[in-house]
Amino acid sequence: MPMCMFTLLEKYDLTGKTIIPFCTNEGSGMGSSERDLKNICKGATVKAGLSVHGAEAENSESKVAAWAKKSV
Repeated sequence: MPMCMFTLLEKYDLTGKTIIPFCTNEGSGMGSSERDLKNICKGATVKAGLSVHGAEAENSESKVAAWAKKSV
């Protein structure tokens, strides 16, 4: 997760909020993002994220839509 996201999230109280992470990548997947979000966003619910490989992003609309529907 980019450092600017850590900075942003550290400034907000997300208690009671739900966080559903998603990203594109070139091979690292979600990395440690879900774990990092759980550590930074105390009191928030962090659901399973979606990682889309950058080369597949252009053709991932149905994958993203299905994931978003089940994540709500």
